[in-house]
Amino acid sequence: MTVPTMISITKTPKIAIIGNPNVGKSTIFNQLTGLNQKIGNYPGVTVDKKVGTMSYQGSTYEIIDLPGTYSLYPNSEDEVIAHRVLNQLSETEKPEYVLMVIDSSQLSRGLFLATQLIDLGLNLAIVLNMADLATKRNISIRTFEIFKALGVPILSTDARGEKGLDQIRELIHTRNFSKKGSFLAIEEVVPITLLEEVKRKFNMSNNYQAYQMLRFGRIDKVIAQADRDWIKSKLEEINFDLAAAQLEETKIRYRKITKIVDQAVVKESHPKKEKSGLDSIFLHPVLGYVIFAAILLIMFQAIFAWASVPMDLIDGFFAELSGKVSGLLPSGPISSLISEGIIPGIGGVVIFIPQIAMLFGFLAILEDTGYMSRVVFLMDRWMRPFGLHGKSVVPLVSGVACAIPGVMAARNIGNWKEKIITIMVTPLMSCSARLPVYVILIGLVVPNKTIAFVNLQALTLLGLYFLGIIGVLGTAFLLKNILKTTEKSFLMVELPSYRAPRWWDVILTMYNKSRTFVMEAGKVILAISVILWVLASYGPPSRMDEIRSTGEQKLALATSSEMEEQIQAETSSLLLENSFIGIMGRGIEPVIRPLGYDWKIGIALIASFAAREVFVSTIATIYSIGGDPEDDLTIRQKLNQQIRPDGEKVYNTATAFSLMIFYAFAMQCMSTLAVVYRETKGWKWPLIQTVYMTALAYLSALLVYQILS
Repeated sequence: MTVPTMISITKTPKIAIIGNPNVGKSTIFNQLTGLNQKIGNYPGVTVDKKVGTMSYQGSTYEIIDLPGTYSLYPNSEDEVIAHRVLNQLSETEKPEYVLMVIDSSQLSRGLFLATQLIDLGLNLAIVLNMADLATKRNISIRTFEIFKALGVPILSTDARGEKGLDQIRELIHTRNFSKKGSFLAIEEVVPITLLEEVKRKFNMSNNYQAYQMLRFGRIDKVIAQADRDWIKSKLEEINFDLAAAQLEETKIRYRKITKIVDQAVVKESHPKKEKSGLDSIFLHPVLGYVIFAAILLIMFQAIFAWASVPMDLIDGFFAELSGKVSGLLPSGPISSLISEGIIPGIGGVVIFIPQIAMLFGFLAILEDTGYMSRVVFLMDRWMRPFGLHGKSVVPLVSGVACAIPGVMAARNIGNWKEKIITIMVTPLMSCSARLPVYVILIGLVVPNKTIAFVNLQALTLLGLYFLGIIGVLGTAFLLKNILKTTEKSFLMVELPSYRAPRWWDVILTMYNKSRTFVMEAGKVILAISVILWVLASYGPPSRMDEIRSTGEQKLALATSSEMEEQIQAETSSLLLENSFIGIMGRGIEPVIRPLGYDWKIGIALIASFAAREVFVSTIATIYSIGGDPEDDLTIRQKLNQQIRPDGEKVYNTATAFSLMIFYAFAMQCMSTLAVVYRETKGWKWPLIQTVYMTALAYLSALLVYQILS
């Protein structure tokens, strides 16, 4: 008789990290997980889901970095996610343990959320982070007093200084989390009979979780419609006032927290005053804006200066690789596909990794030092006349890296009108996908000279970014007068203490964002490169055969090698012009000719509607097809050699600037449109956005070309 073998499957423990914004939560997450991170999306929403893996003493743990929130009363989608994860009805999805991170110098605010987590019946441990900041402010915390009051483990750390990280790892490894009965008896606020009904309905055992279901289950679309209707009917039966209940709970909770803080926190009678000199400079009504503009100029000049060497090396490597592969492989479709389609396509992505990594790195530094919050405060009074909000600066500055996170960041704006305006104009900010187009074209027509310590190429790039800002403000002003609402808005922003940037976090951001760019854009670009090669290499069989036959006849009559080369070049050009993609380019040429574009540029415009950065790889692919198989010219050199029938350069100053202006304004990113659709819950706004941005791009490019030519 065979005895069946029992297989034991060990489940990886889930630990969620939660806390208020700006408490060092993400720093702890990065220190614990390092490069073992992945970014996804929570079901039904667009908030990033950051999950990492921590390995410690032979064991593995799944760490979840929840969005920052001040309470379990969510006002933004980020806070809704934290609420959903911790109130998860499915035990398989709910984290087993929760690590609550609190700013040691803002104990009361952090304990409000911590005590709510205790009332949910979660296995909890508390990390009092930023111990160095508390010391600087002469604040001493008696952690044992907090432990006595809450009954959960307390750690004191300084994550920036990597102090206490081993204690956190050990705490997770030993599962040193506690589940206390409750901190606040919610039945003092909500009728116990109502709580019991909710618990029976949703198979709950916790009163506070039942209260949270009453508060948010009726409006949470994750909950089935029938269940939402049931909750609404129960509230209506007894005419229960949820707003009054929240106010009462808050008062009771803070009353108890105040007693704990009085026992646990000791302040010196004459604490040292923190230096505020930086705010007097960065928030100055005149100097503040000058400094912000100077920081942007330094950023973009550094991107050009520091990235030029690795970019040139990468460009030369792929050009040489394409020529060598073509020479090594026997001539045929496979060799042509690899050397003229795949390699130039990959090169068109990899070449811009240095610049994109630097751009994300600069943005991470501005955020990490606390300066970005000052920019929000500084820009609020300038944003409002244009129908925007001070918080619109965050989406707009994020849009400099990528419009997708910028559009998603707009969900933190509570006012509907300001949120819609921000979403509609954010794609006008020059994102990193436009950077490849700008760099190639600027390098072609703008001399690499320095005037008064300013590089002309860097100045041109900065001008394009400012052009995007002008487009943002102008469009926002128009939308402000078109959209009507009676809703009022206010600015609430926390100004965190100035801190030195966490360089490990900056490096992680650069790595993760660059990897995401390469993996996501790379797939699209590689696929399009292959499709382009097929469309450019094949056409209507009868037409293509006739061109080849005519070319062979001419070659047979050639009397010199120079004549043979000329005939081969003419034949290759005719084959490309009569290929499927050439037919498409010819089809739109009458529309784009007034902008200075020929049918080859038209092909690139069509392809780049999938992703703007595809323009460069498309151009590289088109000009590689039919050329010398062992040609190792760079992309820029190939563009510089293109000549019109009248002998003028294709990429002259007028055409290059027309293209840059077109790409500065055009909505050429299907991913952004998809995100706008999700954020606005319909196709109305994405379609309006596409139409107005395309019209703006066409008319602006037309004006520039006509002036410069």
